[in-house]
Amino acid sequence: MLVGSHIKQWVVLFMGVSLLWGQKSQQFSPTLSIKSIEFRENGSLLQLPIVKLGDSFQLHFDDLNADESNYYYRIKYFNYDWTPSILFQNEYMIGFDNLRIENYQTSFNTLQPYTHYQLDLPNEQTKFLIPGNYLLEVYNESDEMVFQRRFLLYEEGASVAAGVFRTRDLEFYQTHQSVQFSISPPKGEFFRDPQNQIHVTLLQNEQWETALHGLKPQYNNGNRLEYRYDAQSRFEGGNEYLFFDTKDIQITSANVSHVELNRLYEHYLTPNFLRRGYPYSFIQDMNGDFVLTTLQGSGNASIEADYSWVHFNLSAPMLLENQEIYIYGKFNNYQLNEENKMYYNPSLEIYEGVMLLKQGIYNYKFVAKTPESTLFNALSGSHALTENRYLILVYYRYFGDQYDSLIGIGETSSFEIID
Repeated sequence: MLVGSHIKQWVVLFMGVSLLWGQKSQQFSPTLSIKSIEFRENGSLLQLPIVKLGDSFQLHFDDLNADESNYYYRIKYFNYDWTPSILFQNEYMIGFDNLRIENYQTSFNTLQPYTHYQLDLPNEQTKFLIPGNYLLEVYNESDEMVFQRRFLLYEEGASVAAGVFRTRDLEFYQTHQSVQFSISPPKGEFFRDPQNQIHVTLLQNEQWETALHGLKPQYNNGNRLEYRYDAQSRFEGGNEYLFFDTKDIQITSANVSHVELNRLYEHYLTPNFLRRGYPYSFIQDMNGDFVLTTLQGSGNASIEADYSWVHFNLSAPMLLENQEIYIYGKFNNYQLNEENKMYYNPSLEIYEGVMLLKQGIYNYKFVAKTPESTLFNALSGSHALTENRYLILVYYRYFGDQYDSLIGIGETSSFEIID
């Protein structure tokens, strides 16, 4: 794959430039030496910490420089819509800012050396006081942000019942899904001014870019607030995610056509095709998520899982005009950047992309970006029968408070969509 080789060389060059000069956009994307960011509640595979206030969660990441650099973390608090809060730090947490991450280990018996970092929260230096939206920022020794991640803390103050329905609009009946739900206060209590004090966010597969906001309760059923929207709570169904498995780095496995060993292992995935226009076909997936795991050594993926160059291929009879194609999944926080961009090889009539990824099981899809917008399902197609996970986040500003408490978490799936 000549074009794939050029892409890999470009990625390595870009990594070197990034390490030398730094990046202005680090508040959105990690530097290329930072890999395999995992952020989750203890015992959960969901790569978005939504944690009861006081419970523990962890951040993991690797630095391919492998020089045991110092990294520091800061915590910020936000309103329900992720606008900055007016609260002072001592009003939402106990502890100090700009604390060093002290738990780190060097990789063991891997071709790609790296330093693995782990941060446990809350800890002796950092404790959280109130529920709501938080942002974790990680900085290097030069006080440059290397990446950031959202996390949510909640206190139980409401229950949510939800379901996924076929839309009533025939134009979108085969392609979209509508989320309908109700919110109930604790028994014997009621919500004060719910039209203005309650705010709801709907997430499909934990993707913030496609989140829906601003829904107001349509009516009350006793103390229960009903949200029976159709168009206002409608999402594209999309298609099931593609996947590959590299937990045994030396052999071919699901959707890996062949493996080569150069300086690092290289995994060539089975070529994919444009799925738009094809009938829906169920594939068991993780809704875009990933799991880092290895069969090598003792199985400790934190320091024993190796890295390999993964070669992605998308068959296309011609260059897609005015569209840039990207590899898309939670493994890179659903971001579109140069690292996961694909390039067209006209001699083979395929788009090619190469990414350096840690051993594990990954979900991914291909998305197109135009100068005007991101087309999340233009390449894969959209189906009402696609299985998606939905979260309903309920925020409430109690009387006298200056912050929005996360008081309810609803979860539902379109696996059994309702007509």
